[in-house]
Amino acid sequence: MARLSSLFGVLAMVLACIGLYGLLSYDVARRTSEVGIRMALGATRNDVLLLVARRGIALVVVGAAVGIGVALGLTKFIASMLYDVRANDPATIAGAATLLVLVAIAACWIPVRRAMRTDPMVALRYE
Repeated sequence: MARLSSLFGVLAMVLACIGLYGLLSYDVARRTSEVGIRMALGATRNDVLLLVARRGIALVVVGAAVGIGVALGLTKFIASMLYDVRANDPATIAGAATLLVLVAIAACWIPVRRAMRTDPMVALRYE
């Protein structure tokens, strides 16, 4: 039963990572023309990268804070079903939050690199 529960936990984390990556990469891809316009107006690559990463990381930090709060609030309801694990295990909670932040960084980094390679004139033409 413990292995099955662990498998479902890992599956839930993988699905959360895939969903997070899809959401953030879609958000960055939607802003490709904005990136092109900013670069045409003189923004450096680091400025654009920080702009996009700041928004993605902010979303993840707020989501992680709300998720951790809800998880800690609901632990008293599931504490009776856990065996040899405390309901508010800080290592597990910190590990899950860290993994989601790393996925968010990758989800922002990969599409913004592609957007920064776009010619600013092409982005301006589509506006």
